[in-house]
Amino acid sequence: MFRIKKLYIFMLKTFLPLFMMTFFICLFIVMMQFLWKYIDELVGKGLSIDVVAELFFYAALSMVPLALPLSILLASLMTFGNLGEHVELTAMKSSGISLTKVMSPLFVFLCFVAVGAFFFQNNVLPQSQVKMWTLMFSLRQKSPTLDIPEGTVYTQIPGYNLYVKRKGKNNDMLYNLLIYDVATAGGYPRIVAADSGRLSMTPDKKHLVLNLYKGNWYEDMKNGATSNMGDNLYRRETFHDKEILIPYDDNFTRMDDDAMRSQYVGKNITELRQTIDSVGLHVDSVAATISQELRSMPVCGAPAQIFEQKDGKNLRVLNKVTLNKAVDFDSIMESLTASSRYMVIEQAMSSAMNQKQDFEFRGYTLADDNFIIRRHEIELQKKFTLSLACIIFFLIGAPLGAIIRKGGLGTPIVISVVCFIIYYIIDNMGYKLARDGRWIVWQGIWLSSAILLPLGVFLTHKAVNDSAVFNPDAWMNFLRRVAGVQQVRKLAIKEVIINDMDTDKAVEMANDLKTLYQIFLDKYPVRQTYIEYLKYGFDKKMLRQLTSDTDALVEYLSNSREQMVINKAMDYPIFRQLLTYHVTNYPKVGIALAIGFPIGLPLYLIGIRHQKALLNDVQHALNVSNQLIAIFNGEYTREMEYNPA
Repeated sequence: MFRIKKLYIFMLKTFLPLFMMTFFICLFIVMMQFLWKYIDELVGKGLSIDVVAELFFYAALSMVPLALPLSILLASLMTFGNLGEHVELTAMKSSGISLTKVMSPLFVFLCFVAVGAFFFQNNVLPQSQVKMWTLMFSLRQKSPTLDIPEGTVYTQIPGYNLYVKRKGKNNDMLYNLLIYDVATAGGYPRIVAADSGRLSMTPDKKHLVLNLYKGNWYEDMKNGATSNMGDNLYRRETFHDKEILIPYDDNFTRMDDDAMRSQYVGKNITELRQTIDSVGLHVDSVAATISQELRSMPVCGAPAQIFEQKDGKNLRVLNKVTLNKAVDFDSIMESLTASSRYMVIEQAMSSAMNQKQDFEFRGYTLADDNFIIRRHEIELQKKFTLSLACIIFFLIGAPLGAIIRKGGLGTPIVISVVCFIIYYIIDNMGYKLARDGRWIVWQGIWLSSAILLPLGVFLTHKAVNDSAVFNPDAWMNFLRRVAGVQQVRKLAIKEVIINDMDTDKAVEMANDLKTLYQIFLDKYPVRQTYIEYLKYGFDKKMLRQLTSDTDALVEYLSNSREQMVINKAMDYPIFRQLLTYHVTNYPKVGIALAIGFPIGLPLYLIGIRHQKALLNDVQHALNVSNQLIAIFNGEYTREMEYNPA
């Protein structure tokens, strides 16, 4: 009988609440970004709550592909970070449960999530995007709600500019009005000035009714033609009560979904492939026609193709034109008169220009069709990238949480945002390269996955092997080794010493080290030449022995109960195994580097600097050994610090 292990149930119970919480948080954040982007198109339209709620619902569905990978990354970071911070992950490992086994139930669960994300991308997302963009375009066509301010020219009424100096207490009356009718032809607006007025809407909400009281109507009636009454024809009307009807549609009209459904955002995989195939066939046919026309164009007046009769059919074949001798065009042009030469050149330029414009126009048509194909191919590839992104972000988040061992929201959010920004930048760059035709579509769309998947595999490998990839001390030591910075030993008297230090053995080890140090210094008394350095460098085997013997002596001295011995042990330098000490194990490679002077010279300049520092460290270690032996023999004096010899 199949039974789910308690470990798997525990991991799912730990992960699922965090996943749901982070998903809705990420969805809320991307929804706020959507709102900030389109706030200008929503405010001031007098939209009902149900229309706004419908728009936000479809927008939320459209934002799921952006929020889902980020929520998986954040949830996996928090889950494994909490387990590591509360030592639960350590307890699992100590009981023989590997990290991969701990991750396996969540990996299986997210595989189902990835499958669901694929069907969501293919079936749900196109419908939601059609509804969302149809609503957005419908809202853009809706006229804004009338809210005429005081002391400002109001321009939201099409064809009219309205100025109101003061409004009534209940905003029902308008005082000191100026109306500019800028919709009249000829460029001369009609101006209406009134002492007061009242603005209302017709019952069908398709016209504004403006009732004006005590005002004047000014109109310049010039129409660009001369009349019998003269060029300066004006009209002025004084009225006591006047009503103006202004066309203004305040209704919300929803557009039809069919127009948006035919776009690439509203198609599933089958429809996308059908469109790609149909447009591709059209592109191929147009390209074949252009190619055929180019091949059939006359060359120097001779037809490039002719028709031959074969089996009762006319077949188009290439016209093989041969010349007995080369044509001297210069002599032909010189034999013509100046006007004839000018006419020939003009006709040639005109013909070439017409043909160029014709083929450029056809090329623009092909470019538009290729752009449509690319957009559909991009949308087709994106149906699959979301599913893989869910797996990739889990492979990044879970190992990172196990490595950093920090739960809560602080550190995981910072890491998640940084990782997601990197993913978004790479993904957006690949999308633009594919959209503009600079890269093949699948290369641009899968660029982010191709970069982040190896990172996820690498982090998983490091986390499974308990690697100190995020240990600050390890990174600082690595940077010190690269930069050649000297490290300092840190020792302290142990509270509990199991094996006490034997003075005679310590002196013997110090004498052996002295001999080794002296042999090394005698072997390299002067700076190596350019060729010697690149061919041989320092003896690698001897350097390893120096390092191991020095570390062994310091480790043995750390069992001492005397502070002076501990202090002197800390004076021993740390010998690093730098590549600059010994460039290559093959002298022939060193000779090749030496011949390549620009390459070998920087290596030599850096290497001799590091070699000089190493020789100084060896000399210092030799002096420390002498002082240490003097301490054990009771011959140590303070002057030995200043005069080592």
